[in-house]
Amino acid sequence: MNNPPVRSDRPARARTGRRVALVLAATGTLLAGATIALAPNASAGTTLGASAAESGRYFGTAVAANKLSDSTYVGILNREFNSVTPENEMKWDATEPSQNNFTFGNADRIVNHARANGMRVRGHALAWHSQQPGWAQSLSGSALRSAMVNHITRVATYYRGKIHSWDVVNEAFADGGSGARRDSNLQRTGNDWIEVAFRTARAADPDAKLCYNDYNTDGQNAKSNAVYAMVQDFKARGVPIDCVGFQSHFNPQSPVPSDYQANLQRFANLGVEVQITELDIEGSGQAQADNYGRVIRACLAVARCTGITVWGIRDSDSWRASGTPLLFDGSGNKKPAYTSTLNALNGGGTPPPTTTPPPTTTPPPTGSGCTASVTLNSWNGGFVATVRVTAGASGTNAWTVALTLPSGASLVNTWSATPSATSGAVQFRNVDYNGRIGAGQTTEFGFQANGTAGTLTPTCTAS
Repeated sequence: MNNPPVRSDRPARARTGRRVALVLAATGTLLAGATIALAPNASAGTTLGASAAESGRYFGTAVAANKLSDSTYVGILNREFNSVTPENEMKWDATEPSQNNFTFGNADRIVNHARANGMRVRGHALAWHSQQPGWAQSLSGSALRSAMVNHITRVATYYRGKIHSWDVVNEAFADGGSGARRDSNLQRTGNDWIEVAFRTARAADPDAKLCYNDYNTDGQNAKSNAVYAMVQDFKARGVPIDCVGFQSHFNPQSPVPSDYQANLQRFANLGVEVQITELDIEGSGQAQADNYGRVIRACLAVARCTGITVWGIRDSDSWRASGTPLLFDGSGNKKPAYTSTLNALNGGGTPPPTTTPPPTTTPPPTGSGCTASVTLNSWNGGFVATVRVTAGASGTNAWTVALTLPSGASLVNTWSATPSATSGAVQFRNVDYNGRIGAGQTTEFGFQANGTAGTLTPTCTAS
């Protein structure tokens, strides 16, 4: 059993749970299941993304919006990678600086760049104990739970159709040998908060892959065992989880575990994808190159290891710059670690399993009105409802959905519709951008409410 040294947290602005130093303690964006695109002008076998794509995988990097004006940085990004992860721009403090005031400008810069260059996007991260805005840090209990659900719903809905994988929950387990959950304000809202986060994300974006992401889980140890047990439980109970992310930050004091590949495989055997989400390896020369090659080969040997992301492009872009942990030096030159990585990718691997859904046919719409259906994501004390409006044969210029909330239930917020009341019988009318629906086409709106959902029966009227 491998137990890497425990890593302590670094002040939050740097990256996901950026530790002070591991030596101290240790996509057009593509939709899920789509064919991976090669970076523009790339030939298979000559760049990281193109080589990974040959075995059905992606090879990505973390991107900072403020570096998209750096021509050397962008040149390497566009040439080498077919996936990007925003470093900080999608985190809670960046996207909702004040409650219900959402700002997506910097995240949009990254997403738009990725889409324009044929890259997929990994969303990072919807729920995390760190990098919360001050207003969220001041909340607790049901108020914080409601705020978390609202945040996940609004952000994942905004980026629906543009995200390949979401790190839904980040770093929820404690370091050390206890295997316990991390004591955080989110954990103190109730032990089901992770499940609620995943169910909320699925309701907001049904097509994105939903991942749990953590560090110090690269080999089998108390922490990775606890994550394994959670994933196993989620799969058994039908909680939506599609992938597990392994951050894989290594240095000489916390090396690549001897059971790294075996650990990836045991998670894959649960029926989830595994992704290497934040790879960096401190060192230099051939030793560093050998370690990178080892990690890449481990992923390629596991059929459900579907992609690798390095946490930055040049050493100078890294949160661990003094450890020179990346594939390009500060001037953008390829290092021996790059060559080793490319060679490993070109060595081939086991292609990820593919599933082809059976062909479906949609009967032609009938009637001149519209219909509505509702999907619920409920927890103790509240729920989120996603309502799908489908136009009949004549389409709609405007629509109204009526439903009655059970006694004691009241609206907290609504998106993509305007409600007539906050409780009892409520009529939800379209907003300016979604009233016109073509024949047989759909649109969706949603709302969050306190109380119990009961059975909601929506009816739709079109004009």
